[in-house]
Amino acid sequence: MRRIRAAAVGAVTLSLVLAAAACGGGSSGSEGSNEQPRTLTYWATNQGANLEVDKKVLQPELDKFEKETGIEVKLEVVPWGDLLNRILTATTSGQGPDVLNIGNTWSASLQSSGALLPWDAKNFEAIGGKDRFVDSALGSTGVQGQDPAAVPLYSMAYALYYNKKMFADAGIQKPPATWAEMAETGKKLSKNGTWGLGAEGSNLSNNIHQVFVLGKQHNADFFTPDGKADFTSDGAVAAVKQYVDLMAKDKIIAPGNAEYAQNQSLSDFAKDKTAMVLWQTASATFKAQGMSEDEWGVAPAPVQSGRPGPGAAANSMVAGINMAVFKNTKNIDGAKKFVKFMTSDEEQVILNKAYGSIPPVKTAQQDPAFNTPALAVLRETLATSAAALPQVPEESQFETVVGTAVKELFAEAAAGRPVTTESVRAKLEKAQQQMPKK
Repeated sequence: MRRIRAAAVGAVTLSLVLAAAACGGGSSGSEGSNEQPRTLTYWATNQGANLEVDKKVLQPELDKFEKETGIEVKLEVVPWGDLLNRILTATTSGQGPDVLNIGNTWSASLQSSGALLPWDAKNFEAIGGKDRFVDSALGSTGVQGQDPAAVPLYSMAYALYYNKKMFADAGIQKPPATWAEMAETGKKLSKNGTWGLGAEGSNLSNNIHQVFVLGKQHNADFFTPDGKADFTSDGAVAAVKQYVDLMAKDKIIAPGNAEYAQNQSLSDFAKDKTAMVLWQTASATFKAQGMSEDEWGVAPAPVQSGRPGPGAAANSMVAGINMAVFKNTKNIDGAKKFVKFMTSDEEQVILNKAYGSIPPVKTAQQDPAFNTPALAVLRETLATSAAALPQVPEESQFETVVGTAVKELFAEAAAGRPVTTESVRAKLEKAQQQMPKK
């Protein structure tokens, strides 16, 4: 998922979605008319430095689609903090768009609502075939064994970005490869008003991404194999504590970061206030904030020891954006034409190049634009050391309740109150109690 999400919806809201007769579609057109609507509404995710950047990237492509097909696409770029709530509201009210972007970690949750068009073999054939997409991206499109609820649009992975000048000024030769090195390096950089590492402590989805990866490194998955919430295992507790301890114990994250939720840590990084950030595919954002490519470096995100790899050496979740269609749209043919257009080789190169992400379409990945040193780290991560978040219907609730627990723990750390194994476990027990019982 890109532009880290602040998912702000609870279990009650989601359970309403699951119980509702879901419907969607916002195209104009009269009921009972055989005339195909000539418009589509499209909710895009905020991929750029701000909403205006996204409009500048997307509108020329939408104009191109209209010229080719005669179908006008009415664009709205939705901020991450509002997106999940708005999607869930749309699934219950029917007052939604025809086509929308979703964070790939939400695929299974939204799939279970019944509101999204299933991408069966026939629908995939209409956009060129399922085998055009890389397996890692398809792995985050819904529950395994069911037809995907969405189609991959942008692929991303987490990496460690670091400020080269700040490292050189501190006499640091290379970026940290382990969490112990992260603490040591961060302490050298946290002085004179600058800080070693940035974080988005009030961003629920970012919190989940970080603790999920740390959970994998502590042999915890947060869900049992049969899909039950398992937030209080020793590994899960250790993962959350290790993340919050970067502020509470190691003191390499500024206390003010506990309130960050809208990419402020990237702004701090661009202004030389913070030396490192763990982020999804950030190069285009740094460029938009005035940083040149030679000012920052990129390295694999840290692991506990050794080198990144599968299992307990995972160092990223499989990040990305999927494209979905509300199945009750009045312009199903136009919606599928639009998905085909956006996932075409040409558009995949244009859009992913603009956003600094990686095409999930195999042939588009061969473009030289995606062979830069920065993207090489991300491609290697996706290929060898990234793990998909649990593809379970309750995933969005997991983001909300555990993400909130981490947010509250960051607030405790920022206030100078102790964060202990016991206090972490208590927060996670409270979070687990808010999940539906199976």
